[in-house]
Amino acid sequence: MQKKYEVAIIGSGLGGLVSGYILSKNGYKVAIFEQGSQQGGCLQTFVRKGVKFETGVHYIGSMGEGQTLDLFFKYLSLYKDINLSPLEPSGFDVISLRNEHYKYATGYENFVEALAQKFPKEYKNIKNYAKQIRKIALSSPYNSLHNPEEAFQFDASYATTTVNDFISQATSNEVLQNVLAGLVPLYAGIKDKTPLFVHAFINDSNISGACRIMGGSDKIAESLAHSIRSFGGDIFLHSKVCKIDCNSEKATTLILENGTQIEADYFLSNMHPQITVDMIDSNLIRPMYRNRIMQMEQSDAYFTVYLKFKENKVPYMNYNYYHYNGKEVWDCEKYTAEDWPRGFLYMHLCAEKPSRYAQTGEIITIMRYDEVAQWANTQVEKRGEAYKEFKKRKAEKLMAEVERQFPGTLAQVEAYYTSTPLTYLNYTGTVNGAAYGVLRSVHTPRIVHRTRIPNLFFVGQNTNSHGIMGVIIGAIIACSELLDRDTLWQQILQCKT
Repeated sequence: MQKKYEVAIIGSGLGGLVSGYILSKNGYKVAIFEQGSQQGGCLQTFVRKGVKFETGVHYIGSMGEGQTLDLFFKYLSLYKDINLSPLEPSGFDVISLRNEHYKYATGYENFVEALAQKFPKEYKNIKNYAKQIRKIALSSPYNSLHNPEEAFQFDASYATTTVNDFISQATSNEVLQNVLAGLVPLYAGIKDKTPLFVHAFINDSNISGACRIMGGSDKIAESLAHSIRSFGGDIFLHSKVCKIDCNSEKATTLILENGTQIEADYFLSNMHPQITVDMIDSNLIRPMYRNRIMQMEQSDAYFTVYLKFKENKVPYMNYNYYHYNGKEVWDCEKYTAEDWPRGFLYMHLCAEKPSRYAQTGEIITIMRYDEVAQWANTQVEKRGEAYKEFKKRKAEKLMAEVERQFPGTLAQVEAYYTSTPLTYLNYTGTVNGAAYGVLRSVHTPRIVHRTRIPNLFFVGQNTNSHGIMGVIIGAIIACSELLDRDTLWQQILQCKT
């Protein structure tokens, strides 16, 4: 291990890997330090009984030819290592609400027509909603593939208007309001808090072309890591960073858990901002800034059941199923012991090779961290019988919910596994197991890539917008601090041809 690099990156999540790719490709000597045994953060997968399960990235959008994420994937040389499986165009997402099913179709015209079949009197309102969502997405120069130097207007109201207020203005039909908000689990949406732009960016991306990654999202991490090494960069696993030392002007050194000291000219942290700031004992981090970071609210955490199906028994479901037990899609985080879960997301995972039958499926629902906090100081696989019983009880209740919607499913389950907020905390280093890190709220300022230390930058899901496209854009923005922004942007745009 070298002791001096031009750029040191803390954490090998998507933000860290994309930053490492961009900077090493442009000649910087880069090192990435990962505390775990596997690179990738939320791109990690795991294998049980010969089948693979996703942990974070289950499907992605904007993957049509020439669309935004498609262009980024070309720039990152990902297509040499991954294959995509488009989700069902007539309904890539299905919202199950009040004993009815509502489909999100691929492409804006199809999206409008599919919902208008259920709400014929709301055609104009649905069309206007779709128009506004597209307009908001295009207001981001990176989302819309415009040159960031161009005067492209991002209206401040997109960050100060809540999702539910925007939707209630779009239509007075309460059922349609909830259907339009049906994907709130994808961005941990909270009523009266989540900004409109978060909803718009995620929905626009998926409507533009939703796909699953064949064989697992870890292929993205593996591809980026291979490219980084080919450019001369280093990636070190089992290398936990415990401290960031600074002089009177800037960050100077990373201190690893084993005592190794790594000097660098620039530092990028893919770790949660609270964890990052907690590593720094310097007057460069003013108390007001430190307190603001430390007091920020976290997004929801999740409980997941991973299903291994019996061979050739469960037909592959090429869409995602969002079910809600009540009349609203909001406030699922306010559950009680009696009414948990208030909703869930159920999907099948896409195997390496296309098949009529699913090998695996996942059920995801909200779980508050306070339910598992009593086991916070225990180790993975050593949390005790009470924890195992807790997970078993929750899993059985959640699987029973799926059985009600898809009768006969449980009879075809060969084995199942679970994860809780503690699992996310241990494997991704996020505070309280929050699936999307810091909560985006109209009431609090956003975390930006620049810190109070001039050569330390944040990357990852806590800056810009989360989701795979949001994280990539955040990494591009951070890397523009070290590279000429026009040159970097031209490199990306050249991949159009």
